[in-house]
Amino acid sequence: MDDLHSFSWYAAKLKKHLPPEAFQPVPTRLYGGLTYLLITIITFLLISFNDFHPLISLFLSVILGSCFAGLGFLGHEILHGTVIRKAWVRDLLGAVAFWPLNTGPTLWRKWHNLNHHVHTQHDENDPDAWPTLERISKMKWFKWVYGLPLFIRSLISFMSLTVQFSAHSMKMFFTYVNEFNRKKQRDLWLQMILPWVTWLSLILVIGFRKWIFAYLIPLFIANFIVMAYISTNHRLNPLTPVNDPLANSLTVTVPRIVDVLHFNFSYHTEHHLFPGMNPKYYPSVKKHIKAMWPDRYHEMPMMQALHALWQTPRVYQKQTILIDPRNQKTYGSLGNNLNYILRNSDSMKKPVLHKPTRKG
Repeated sequence: MDDLHSFSWYAAKLKKHLPPEAFQPVPTRLYGGLTYLLITIITFLLISFNDFHPLISLFLSVILGSCFAGLGFLGHEILHGTVIRKAWVRDLLGAVAFWPLNTGPTLWRKWHNLNHHVHTQHDENDPDAWPTLERISKMKWFKWVYGLPLFIRSLISFMSLTVQFSAHSMKMFFTYVNEFNRKKQRDLWLQMILPWVTWLSLILVIGFRKWIFAYLIPLFIANFIVMAYISTNHRLNPLTPVNDPLANSLTVTVPRIVDVLHFNFSYHTEHHLFPGMNPKYYPSVKKHIKAMWPDRYHEMPMMQALHALWQTPRVYQKQTILIDPRNQKTYGSLGNNLNYILRNSDSMKKPVLHKPTRKG
């Protein structure tokens, strides 16, 4: 990884090919959020005031969970300043969008905007980077988990996607809360407690059974949808000493309707190059990246990326190598023997995991 470049190096070369309006806020994106909010309210009321068959309630839970995830994707966009620039309006709308996921705007901007984006895939400074073998060797719980067969670990890992965002958000709260001054700490506590109080108090209003379908199951579904993206954004990529989005980020491909519903969240490499850009221009950014650096750009269909995650352990032996602590087998990361074969004339990429080699 001697030829890494910073995200600003790429951005400077790409920006001249992009229209000025790509960097302007787009308040009309809020119409999508309003739609999600109205569907959420209507579906929630349907569950609350009716005694549906459990299968019907479960179907409504799926709708709610999808809306929770969609609002989360919009909240991510809002808090990057691509929708509204006025700070208090941005934070208010971001809080509403993230309310179902119980994540406050102040914490999100600290954790995601200021740390993850600035230190992406740095083994110590990125709060979202997966651990190294050296780090987990000091953790008794993880040492036990990584003693299990890879299939069992993959199953547990994919099941845990239903809670990972909420759990990691809580971890980030306690990681960063003491870095703020007293006034900001009060704000952080309120932003963390109020959503939980809101959702838990509904048990007293609609009853525990209906609450399971109206909030708990939708929360699991929203976690899974959001984490399906987040887990493929970087976890197949190497750790990098330089924040190079073409090396440390992965763009996944999904059907066009899914991109519309999820506000183009699939364009993750593009997002790390221009986090303040209106995401509707990410397809244009992608076109220019593939023209300028076709051998450095990583993209993969979502289902293939998830399959690759299933097949590989989530521990780094070195920056470019994943290792299974149970049997010491090593696996390449993207760009480092997690090889590609090209398919079709448009360079659709299919990941191929070579047979892992033993350490040494």
